[in-house]
Amino acid sequence: MRSSLIKPGVLLAAIFMLVSNAFAQKDQSGADPAFLHNLATKWQAHWIQIGYPEDSLNHPSQYFSKQFDSSGKVKQARLFITSRGLYEAQINGKRVGNAYLTPGWTSYNKRIAYQAWDVTDLVKKGDNILQVTLGDGWYRGALAFENRRNYFGTKLSLICQLEVTYTNGRKEIIISDDSWKSGEGPIRQSSINNGETIDHNRVMQIDKPVRIADDYAGKLVPTESYPATKHEVFKPIKVITTPKGEKVLDFGQNLVGWVMLKVKGKQGDTITIQHAEVLDKAGNFYIANLRGAQAKSTYILKGQGEEFFEPHFTYFGFRYIQIKGLRADPDPEDFTAVAIYADMQPSGTFECSNPMLNKLQHNIQWGQKGNFLYVPTDCPQRDERLGWTGDAQVFAHTAAYNFDVQYFFKQWMVDVALDQRKDGAVTFVVPDILDGAAGSAGWGDVSTVVPWTMYQVYGDKEILQQQYESMKKWVGFMTQNSTNDLWNKGDHFGDWLSYHSPTDDGSDAITDKYEIAQCFYAYSTQLVINAARVLGKTEDVNYYSALLNRIKDAYRKEYTTYSGRILSNTQSSYVLALQFDMLLEKDRPTAASYLVSKIRAYDHHLTTGFLGTPYLCHVLSRFGHTKEAYRLLLQDTYPSWLYPIKMGATTIWERWDGIKPDGSFQTTAMNSFNHYAYGAIGDWMYQHIAGIQAGSPGYKQVIIRPDLGGGLTWCKASYICPQGKIIVSWKIADGKFTLDATIPKGSAAVVYLPDAEGKNIQQKNISAGNYHFSN
Repeated sequence: MRSSLIKPGVLLAAIFMLVSNAFAQKDQSGADPAFLHNLATKWQAHWIQIGYPEDSLNHPSQYFSKQFDSSGKVKQARLFITSRGLYEAQINGKRVGNAYLTPGWTSYNKRIAYQAWDVTDLVKKGDNILQVTLGDGWYRGALAFENRRNYFGTKLSLICQLEVTYTNGRKEIIISDDSWKSGEGPIRQSSINNGETIDHNRVMQIDKPVRIADDYAGKLVPTESYPATKHEVFKPIKVITTPKGEKVLDFGQNLVGWVMLKVKGKQGDTITIQHAEVLDKAGNFYIANLRGAQAKSTYILKGQGEEFFEPHFTYFGFRYIQIKGLRADPDPEDFTAVAIYADMQPSGTFECSNPMLNKLQHNIQWGQKGNFLYVPTDCPQRDERLGWTGDAQVFAHTAAYNFDVQYFFKQWMVDVALDQRKDGAVTFVVPDILDGAAGSAGWGDVSTVVPWTMYQVYGDKEILQQQYESMKKWVGFMTQNSTNDLWNKGDHFGDWLSYHSPTDDGSDAITDKYEIAQCFYAYSTQLVINAARVLGKTEDVNYYSALLNRIKDAYRKEYTTYSGRILSNTQSSYVLALQFDMLLEKDRPTAASYLVSKIRAYDHHLTTGFLGTPYLCHVLSRFGHTKEAYRLLLQDTYPSWLYPIKMGATTIWERWDGIKPDGSFQTTAMNSFNHYAYGAIGDWMYQHIAGIQAGSPGYKQVIIRPDLGGGLTWCKASYICPQGKIIVSWKIADGKFTLDATIPKGSAAVVYLPDAEGKNIQQKNISAGNYHFSN
């Protein structure tokens, strides 16, 4: 493989310039000043659609326009807009807002979000033109497996309302109606999974009529969460000619977004950009793990000087791109990758003396960025990209440490409840495009885990009130499918993608699915009890407390032995039993020792999957085995958190061995290299390495309690809670442990200070302020 490096100075200068440009229009909060959060309107507009026969094979984007006259000086102008499909709007040739893939993805058959934009600066006195472009998006485009189309509908449509207030007090409303025009333009094809085709030879021609579309049967709701916007930009770090002769650019980071391209050529030249996460063992471009997703941008040149291209209604998960159609070798200066994700504000920072753990934190955050556009997707690159509920619930607490996700999850959880089946089963994915497939332990528990987590983190009772009936319905579903308080019906994913290879003594790491289900039955019941207490629902507290006792009694009778062993005898079985207090208190230390023995039996490696992994180190720390937790965390051979980093990962992998030590791939059928679930270890790193924990909902009471180990000599971390920024910095030097802490106004804290050996812990009660301690 031949490659050429880009000069570091040129790269840094270009990145600085592009990052500056990308954030130039943001206010101090990071949000676009034009975006009006959660602003409602009274709709007078009509849904409209094109008034001409559509190309039903290629589905080119649809263009709409309306000319209007503004006769006075504008004091305020607001555009309320949404679509069945995706939209981009312009006023007088200038883009409205900085959001992409709007209106986002909700359960379209039940509700569609609309955005409100402050467009005062775009509306001028005299003649104006409002233009809107639509793409298929999630509404009717290729989704999930086998490129399923038209899941929510077959026709695109638009509704918008421009509300103008003049300085003399007069108000005017311009609405979408049958006076608009429609037509076609350069975007010839667009698909979330497959990419986009843009032809600069196609002049925009918007001169055909529109039709009033069918009314929407669901609800139009104002956007509560922030939309997806452009963030970091990357220039190529390598230009590669692969052994097969492919021209490939390496951006150095697996990201989600697209590539912006400058190019010159002749009229009709066709440039294609194919996207991939990895190269294969030989160094060739690898796309087999994308399955049916084409993930390709196609650009047709007009041939009149330098042309600029970027997609509009698609996105890609990639680190590498393959270029075809250029008349010369690719110039890296002509290519810029831009990350697209929800406009969440960063909330946490973490850094320590171990560079590999810092890289792990980097990978966790980038896994979150790439999968948090409008819903928490499992992966961003292949023909799936769905809001898998199990992935979201295990990662929710880590997500909140990294970014402010309060409204991101609050908006999505509405759809979790809306898509919940009448029998209480929670669907595997939300929005549900799997025709009601539902009811798996650990997946359905998103309905209880996420609301309770958001309450703990943000002190937000509203989400508990919003989701309480959904929480109860999920527990009701489990109860209905139980016999003698044992949840023993249905099919479950179990401890998904756990380590399955047998050890030398013949045992294995597969945990019984019904045993797992019983643990989550208890967990969700406990969370309903917790929520009921907060909401003052005493009768529910009594009912579900009695139910919880019966669930745990049934678990112990069915799955434990007299000596304290658990039926499956796996790491996950002990982890879940201990995490959810399924065992009698007297038996818990013994079970914890069995857990440690199972870890040692695998030469200090984890064998857990999606459901056991998030709690593994937490349980070890809780029962006095922090040394073993650190040893697991710092393990760098398969299976472990650090093994993918040794193999070059820049995000979290779906599988512990997505790339094997010999460079071959685990499988082509299901092998994402950007899949955040195993990144749930970030929660433990913040809580136990940095020591930042919530002592009460919303961090009004803060606990600072670092657990020393793993040879770490320092850690610096911060977290922006509802009261302000918590800062912790500790180090070990010259046989002393020192800690600096900042507690924001409105919070108090309890600080636990170990000595340099991690022993002789002192306890300090402090109020808001800056502190320095040593022990």
